[in-house]
Amino acid sequence: GCGAAFEELDPRIFSYNSPHGWCPECRGFGEVWKIYENPRAETELEKEMDAERQHGWLDPDSAKPCPTCHGARINETAQHVRIADTSIDMLAACSVRAAGEFLGSLKLAGRQKLIADDLLIEIGQRLHFMTTVGLDYLALDRSAKTLSGGESQRIRLAAQLGSNLSGVLYVLDEPTIGLHPRDNRQLLDTLEALKTKGNSLLVVEHDEDTMRRADVIIDLGPGAGLNGGEVVAQGTLPEIRRVKNSATARCLKTPMPHPSRGQRRPLDAVKDWIEVKGARAHNLQSVDARIPLGRLTVVSGISGSGKSSLVRGVVRPAVAEAITRQRKRKTKQEQPWDAVLGAKALEAVYEVDQSPIGKTSRSTPATYIKVFDEIRKVFAQLPLARMRGYTASRFSFNAEGGRCETCKGQGVIKIEMNFLPASYLPCGDCHGKRYNSATLEVEYDGRSIGDVMEMTLEQAAEFFQPHPRIRRPLGLLVETGLGYLKLGQPSPTLSGGEAQRLKLVSELTRGVGRDENTRMKRGVSKSMLYLLEEPTIGLHMADVERLLDVFHRLVDEGHTVVVIEHNLTVIADADYVIDIGPEAGNAGGRLVADGTPEDVAKSKESRTAPFLREVLGHKLAPLEGTAPSVPSPPRKRRRASLPVK
Repeated sequence: GCGAAFEELDPRIFSYNSPHGWCPECRGFGEVWKIYENPRAETELEKEMDAERQHGWLDPDSAKPCPTCHGARINETAQHVRIADTSIDMLAACSVRAAGEFLGSLKLAGRQKLIADDLLIEIGQRLHFMTTVGLDYLALDRSAKTLSGGESQRIRLAAQLGSNLSGVLYVLDEPTIGLHPRDNRQLLDTLEALKTKGNSLLVVEHDEDTMRRADVIIDLGPGAGLNGGEVVAQGTLPEIRRVKNSATARCLKTPMPHPSRGQRRPLDAVKDWIEVKGARAHNLQSVDARIPLGRLTVVSGISGSGKSSLVRGVVRPAVAEAITRQRKRKTKQEQPWDAVLGAKALEAVYEVDQSPIGKTSRSTPATYIKVFDEIRKVFAQLPLARMRGYTASRFSFNAEGGRCETCKGQGVIKIEMNFLPASYLPCGDCHGKRYNSATLEVEYDGRSIGDVMEMTLEQAAEFFQPHPRIRRPLGLLVETGLGYLKLGQPSPTLSGGEAQRLKLVSELTRGVGRDENTRMKRGVSKSMLYLLEEPTIGLHMADVERLLDVFHRLVDEGHTVVVIEHNLTVIADADYVIDIGPEAGNAGGRLVADGTPEDVAKSKESRTAPFLREVLGHKLAPLEGTAPSVPSPPRKRRRASLPVK
């Protein structure tokens, strides 16, 4: 009736990943951006490091909904095809739960029913599996880049659950990442279901609940890096606990007491608080919350409840704006908070997120935490270097002059293989040292710059003992359990936990150094605010204890640490807990409980409270009218008696 012409309907028309279906303006992204040129000056060193970043820079504030499709991503034709007055983009914007309810409510008959019946069964099963792994709050069109690691893994698990395969070996690397203890147990039930179907599962994990449910545990160690690599024990959980030289056994037999320092820092002595008024980023429902300055605060809650929205979406930008006193002109609709008070007592705010630290061999722990600059200065001041006119740039493996030109300072030669992944061989000229022979002739205390890059962080901290600018950041890395890493180890070889801690220490050393300089120059002793999101990812129980020591030391120095965390050890050791929830998505986004861990553990509405009571069980009596919070006993099964090495 409207006279518009369109192609015969095809599944591709409804896909924003296909030219047949995407919006011609935004090409299926739903947003448009303004692209800026790289604002930083391009030095010779930066040009060598250019592989680490893209030339074009996207201004996140410039992103806006596509003016043509208004965020729908698909073209006009696809938007006008509807079922029960609902278009495909409207359905995709629904959560898994809402989409299931909509499809279940469809009343079809005749030819429509004949076409849709089998399809609706398949769609319903997939939505059910998403619910099974605790992801019913996710919108179907949610961008993959916004998902946490745990959410991504659970989506892949949901896909495997729907395959109904048997005889498959599944290898999972820390599937509990980003999961609340409640979701964690739901995930373990899912893994049990996969095993029941006749599959085998090999799981790399630090989580105690996962160990309790395992049939066999293989414990590697006894230490990390060069100090590890051995099978310390293999067997059931009771057998692992009997092994004396196992760090896992020690932590299982003698869990950390809470509070680990004997008593918590008193909240009634806090002079200043950050007060958040009307936080409404994403699913937050006008939350009012307080954060004590000079204390360790943990923000808890189930996955998707709104923790990151509060900390990263409101606290970080609001505090940064208050500190710099540069208020951006925004309307109340654009600014997701009414007011944030108390930020004037802070000197700066630092956020440690989960983004990668480097993708090429030119990025190393030494370059990332900036100690490599100081090491190069030490070598440039040596008599032989000064006599030859060597500057600090001579000792950079990223610049011409001092590096080995055969391998361009990478220490390895890339060999391209037809139809196979590229292979890397040690450079035949520098033998992996990265530098030419003339540069390696300059030695400090009998070691060349190439020898230094082969040192572990622990060795380097002792070797550069007379140099505080080098010793202190390396010492902090050693304290967090990374002393086994090498100074010149390529960043792509680091595990997720190692990279996260390296980034944490980079931020901590920068903040501490700046604070000390400020105190010396101006006599100001303002507190730094550190914001961290799940820093325990990839950490063993013993490493979590070390990480908590670093947090407490920062707080003892007068700083404020706010951690988004699911790890019960961290939550139970905090001075103050803010629990968001009670559920995820639209069923969350509220302040459920706050106060000391003991206060939150008494909450009847909090989903964290039952698990927190388990950890603090020696102090708290069970609440009346609440279900017992003891972990479910493992199912009885025959187990072969395995030898303990």
